[in-house]
Amino acid sequence: MTKKITFNELRKIKDSLPDGAIHHIAEELGIEVETVRNYFGGANYEKGKAVGMHLEQGPNGGIVLLDDTTILEKAEEILQHHEV
Repeated sequence: MTKKITFNELRKIKDSLPDGAIHHIAEELGIEVETVRNYFGGANYEKGKAVGMHLEQGPNGGIVLLDDTTILEKAEEILQHHEV
């Protein structure tokens, strides 16, 4: 499932995650921590893999088209539980 989101919204989600959440997502999904960071706008492709993220220039950091929303869904799930 693809999803459109602004780059700033995506970074806000990442920045709102509690300490250790990036590692938790990576462990739960069986992927490298740097791959999760790349999903949220990082660019470390030596340790992490590229993710299906396409950026179009525009306001609010541009529009990001995510090919796979699994990491985003895990982050949102953590945020829901963290707010309780």
